[in-house]
Amino acid sequence: MLIEKIKTLASEIHEDVISKRRHLHANPELSFHEYETSKFVKEQLTALGISFTEIANTGVLGIIKGGLPSDKVIALRADMDALPIFETNDVVYKSKNEGVMHACGHDVHTSSLLGTAAILSKLKNEFGGTIKLMFQPAEEVLPGGASIMIKDGALENPKPQAVLGQHVMPLIETGKVGIRPGKYMASSDELYITIKGKGGHGAQPQENIDPVLIMAHTLTALQQIVSRNADPRIPSVLSFGKVIADGATNVIPNEVVIHGTFRTLDEEWRKSAHIKMKKMAESIAEGMGGSCEFKIVNGYPFLVNEEKLTARVKQNLVDYLGAENVIDLDIWMAAEDFAYYSQVSDACFYRLGTGNKERGITSSVHTPTFDIDENALKISTGLMAYSAIKELGF
Repeated sequence: MLIEKIKTLASEIHEDVISKRRHLHANPELSFHEYETSKFVKEQLTALGISFTEIANTGVLGIIKGGLPSDKVIALRADMDALPIFETNDVVYKSKNEGVMHACGHDVHTSSLLGTAAILSKLKNEFGGTIKLMFQPAEEVLPGGASIMIKDGALENPKPQAVLGQHVMPLIETGKVGIRPGKYMASSDELYITIKGKGGHGAQPQENIDPVLIMAHTLTALQQIVSRNADPRIPSVLSFGKVIADGATNVIPNEVVIHGTFRTLDEEWRKSAHIKMKKMAESIAEGMGGSCEFKIVNGYPFLVNEEKLTARVKQNLVDYLGAENVIDLDIWMAAEDFAYYSQVSDACFYRLGTGNKERGITSSVHTPTFDIDENALKISTGLMAYSAIKELGF
């Protein structure tokens, strides 16, 4: 039986996948600088006898061809970059690159796909078609490595009928996975606002145009974009995390800088909200005697899991793990550049449980204490291999 074969192989390579994950975790590299990581991936694919091409500068595109007749194509994606975070875990595989850490689990994704590749290589005479292994750079920063992979032809010649991706989820216990059909993750745009006034002494407000006061009115008013302009049925989040008013207790500054993000799950509303936010901020500043520069950097689109594909993948997850270990997820307003694949191809992005409350492995992604229960690596490799073979029709 296919599942038993794959589970046996996943168990056999488990320690090796752990070793690969620990190597990657100890040697993280930032987005668009994954040179050693890329080299490591290519060495591992070479050892497996898997052909590959370089793509998107540091990306790697491996190809596995099944031994049975079929023209079907599927792509499997793993991201490779790390984050600018100082790791505080006391583990033997702690980051050696100070200030850089695999705090989002991309070491898990890359080592898992290498493990999946090993399983598929051993089983290639039992399926047909082509499997593309997409080791992608720079998920963490704009414009997103996925967009460059697509631009460079990762989804062409041959074109996959589906793209699958998995991502660690510490809020889900190891042994379980989560999935959601339809719209799943939000678009995310960066907002850079500069409000200009006329600084001066705090005791002479009549001589100044106070950008701090303009900022306060602007931040409050902009929240109306979500509460009073957005259709309540469309999830939207507007958040500001950085405000710089570099004055003093008695000094009104000349300008205030604000940085934030806008997230939603509807492209038409996204465009409309951009116009409304910019107009509102500029009008408030002008009405109070100042001016406003409002810059919007378009980020990733929303991520949608194609309904029919996701239904098939969910059944694969149930077959492999049991229905009690497959969780139905809710919408999540974080962003992920896998969304680019989902906008141009049938795609499915599911969550791999990596938490373990009993062992204290509960830290969220993007934190200096993030880690995983490495038992999840036995599931991640086999599960993706099984899903790939089933999606090819075998």
